[in-house]
Amino acid sequence: MDLLGVAAVLLDADGRIVLWSPQAENLYGYTAEEALGRYAAPLLIHQEHWDLVIGRFTGVMETGHSWSGTFPVRHKDGTVRLVELRNMRLTDDHGDFYALGLATDSSTLREVERDVALSTRLISQSPIGLAMLDTELRYVAVNPALERMHGIPAKDHLGRHYREIMTATKFEVPEAAMRQVLKTGTPMVDQTTVVGRTPSDPGHEHAWSISLYRLEDPHGRILGVADLVVDVTDRHQAAREAAETRRRLALIADGTARIGTTLEVGQTARELAEVTVPELADVVTVDVLDSVLDEHRPTPDDGTALFRALAVKAAYPTEAVQAADPPGHIAAYDTDRLATQCVRTGRPILVPHADADDLARIARDDHAATLLARAGVHSYLLAPLTARGQILGVLGLIRARNSPPFDGDDLALASELASRAAVCIDNARSHQSVRNAAETLQRSLLPDHPPHRPGLQLASRYRPAQATYEIGGDWYDVLPLDGDKTGLVVGDVMGSGIDAAATMGRLRTATCAFADLDLDPAQVLQHLDKITSGLEHYIATCVYATYDPHRSVFHIATAGHLPPALVRRGQHPELLDLPIGVPLGVGGVPFETITFALDPGDQLVLYTDGLVETRHHSLDERLDTLLRLLDAPDRSLEETCDRLLRELRRPDDPDDVALLIAGTERFFPETP
Repeated sequence: MDLLGVAAVLLDADGRIVLWSPQAENLYGYTAEEALGRYAAPLLIHQEHWDLVIGRFTGVMETGHSWSGTFPVRHKDGTVRLVELRNMRLTDDHGDFYALGLATDSSTLREVERDVALSTRLISQSPIGLAMLDTELRYVAVNPALERMHGIPAKDHLGRHYREIMTATKFEVPEAAMRQVLKTGTPMVDQTTVVGRTPSDPGHEHAWSISLYRLEDPHGRILGVADLVVDVTDRHQAAREAAETRRRLALIADGTARIGTTLEVGQTARELAEVTVPELADVVTVDVLDSVLDEHRPTPDDGTALFRALAVKAAYPTEAVQAADPPGHIAAYDTDRLATQCVRTGRPILVPHADADDLARIARDDHAATLLARAGVHSYLLAPLTARGQILGVLGLIRARNSPPFDGDDLALASELASRAAVCIDNARSHQSVRNAAETLQRSLLPDHPPHRPGLQLASRYRPAQATYEIGGDWYDVLPLDGDKTGLVVGDVMGSGIDAAATMGRLRTATCAFADLDLDPAQVLQHLDKITSGLEHYIATCVYATYDPHRSVFHIATAGHLPPALVRRGQHPELLDLPIGVPLGVGGVPFETITFALDPGDQLVLYTDGLVETRHHSLDERLDTLLRLLDAPDRSLEETCDRLLRELRRPDDPDDVALLIAGTERFFPETP
């Protein structure tokens, strides 16, 4: 009524105005003082309409039948306005008749009618769910769209509380939001999204975006809250798929960065497992065909597959881990097992919903199948590890508990990770094979243990580089010479691999040959320089010394090698001040021999650069550390070797080390 501004005018039986509402003043322009007591027709109607109006008035008064319609009324300002008029007869307690006229501006009424019609159509036909709830959050109106969304008829909503209809815990959030909107009056537009299922479609998950508005009457009285619900399942699904795509790409990028950081097969397999759990699976296994790692082991003739387990990782403690082969274990899988089929066909295998029969084909035996069942394993995926056309093994993925089943996207992602990891495993396998050959060759060329020599105590160590890197060309040797003399040599061929080891063997053989000629150390290096110059692009550093126990003197020369350390009894260790010389293979530069005497108990320490050089410290700092570690006069030579390697070497050092320590002792020549 307030929106329409309805004017009320009461006429007596003679047509005089006896009541005049404030709205009548707004509609007709006359104040109550100007209107009361006057005849309505002359005041409000043009003369040409008097007969019509008086006739309508008389009919209502005589018959008691109401009349309604649109009629032109004269405003005080002289203009004519169309009003929507309703006339009815009233009777008081004395039996007297009156005519009540209710009127509103016709254009205003038409506008309200259009708004109501439009709102009604929008509410009834809109795909947006709409509900009106009172201040106690009880439904007072529900449109057909919300009926369909909820799967509950509108009549079953009315009078019931919001939480009686939306019973799931997740709807506590919009309920709290409704109370907040009722309290503050601030709308919440598209700020709450709820994901769930409804009785109308229990088999599929839906997402709804909820907007809330407080409803008030024209005087500001709070009527309740409007709840607008938009089904955004498609948008939610698209966003979730986009997020899943980003997650998968991130997982592939993470795998690319984290898998293959070393050239070690077991470490590469562990890196693959760590990338995969828990982002893709609850439990992961990495198994490689044993024939891939050991080429001398034949492939079984009966169709079974012989796997060597490399890695097992779980997101949480589970019996499924016990069903897997522990790392290092070798197990045979029968022809009906899925792992065997995967390596035989080279194709991935997806078991979205694993039953008891599937678990029996996944596990290595019945006991393992029981463990998988008790762990709640319900989905399984196998991806072959294939590199350069060769199948190396399998990546096994397990989901249990509440994890969703694997799907085609998971299969594609696992296959991509397996493919990248397989190349890294193959590289590590090939590198390990070459490295083992080089290390075997190098160790075969080095002396087993320094022989006891007159006037000397000897200790030595050789440590190859770690598996990430190639074997180098470091060597040491102890050479018996005529006249009770001893030749000591430590060298380092630049480069790595079998070629470097072979070059080292040739230089070691040449050194032995020239040492037998009883040449001065500088002359020996001169001959080695000529030989090295002819060995393609190889160069080497070397230090060669001879010790004469009869005179207690050393003769020493270096070719681009780090200076030996000298430890004299009662003094701090020092580096020998020697002409460094140029590396072997440069050619054309003479070498120089230096002679110095040692007392019994003194030590000469020869080493290659792998003992002291690192990427993180300066060489001077490391040489100072070497001298500090040698400053322990009561330690045996063997203990000194162990301490130097323990304190100066790190597990991931990229270079090999040759170390030779000679300690002088009193020499008693045999009498003839």
